[in-house]
Amino acid sequence: MSEKFELVEVTDPKSIKCFLEMPVSLYQNDKNWIRPLNKDIEKIFDPKQNKKFRNGSAIRWILKDSKNKTLGRIAAFYETDKAKKNEPLTGGCGFFDCIENQEAANQLFDAARVWLLEHKMEAMDGPVNFGSRELFWGCLSEGFYEPNYNMPYNKPYYNSLFTAYGFQNYFNQYTFHMPIDPSIMDLSIKENADRCKKDPKFQFINADKNKLDKFSEDFTVIFNDAWASFPGVKTMSIKQARVMFKALKRILDTRAIIFGYYDKRPIGFFIMIPDLYQSYKKFNGKFGIINKLRLMYDLKISKEFTKLIGLIFGVVPDFQKRGVAGGMIMHFAQNVLTPGFHYTDLEMNWIGDFNPGMIKLVEQLGATVKKTHITYRYLFDRNVKFKRAKKVS
Repeated sequence: MSEKFELVEVTDPKSIKCFLEMPVSLYQNDKNWIRPLNKDIEKIFDPKQNKKFRNGSAIRWILKDSKNKTLGRIAAFYETDKAKKNEPLTGGCGFFDCIENQEAANQLFDAARVWLLEHKMEAMDGPVNFGSRELFWGCLSEGFYEPNYNMPYNKPYYNSLFTAYGFQNYFNQYTFHMPIDPSIMDLSIKENADRCKKDPKFQFINADKNKLDKFSEDFTVIFNDAWASFPGVKTMSIKQARVMFKALKRILDTRAIIFGYYDKRPIGFFIMIPDLYQSYKKFNGKFGIINKLRLMYDLKISKEFTKLIGLIFGVVPDFQKRGVAGGMIMHFAQNVLTPGFHYTDLEMNWIGDFNPGMIKLVEQLGATVKKTHITYRYLFDRNVKFKRAKKVS
């Protein structure tokens, strides 16, 4: 006999609290789980903070049993412009957590599927984010270690819940790890950097916190040339870039933010940030004034951050075979040797299996795959042939 579950839409403070608290009991005995900050999740579902609501919508549910215990949660969302770039029209589901019960999972997936169908979608990806692709994206399938900042961590059985429902592997996204040790890099990286040195028009510099407006503009130029042609990636405005850099300013270590130029033209960036989860894991999802002070202490005084996260890397297309990547990497390698540099490890999230060029580059750095997340896709018309994500250069 099937259990009776009640699906409750998240609409008020009480249900929001249940949504945020649901994973706590599920992971209470898992030493690797780190609770995300409540504010980092809630701003995704706040139309005042998330601009994707201008051209889309989102909804959340929690699942309760007959004793009013919360057993699962899920969100569904779509962005019209982004959906139109996909064939079929694709929305998303995410922030999925559930007990190990296929019936419970199916009811959550059904809710997301029906809602997306009502909004003219033809497929759903999951678990994904109603926001930036580098955050809260993918189902962890290999490498059940502590997660990096706002990267998903889940129970291994989640993958079975998705596939048993009918989701299929759309692409894998890898997290590469390497010790910060320039001596382990492939010789070709240094050779590429030497090629750049022979041309005085090449310049590689650290970002300057006092000139973030300029670097925001340069970032926008490079990003729109290097990344905006990728499926599902939208162009970025200078205003958006300034907001991003302003939000990151307090935590930036300029030794970990490298820009490349040719004859003063911005051509590449390599942006790394401290892994905030090394501090956030002590906060239990809260970020009041005390925890803000604790974070600043950890960042500025105790220097307990030992891991950098590769946030984003890009080189404009017409310079991608001219040694720019090597030039930026070797500039960073020089920073490693400066007094007080206390980072020992670098992890690079979100390198898709559809991007063999990037995989080759990070392997040349001496990095190896530490974690694998899967982005699943569910086609509403079960007769349509499934296709994995296309390879890109």
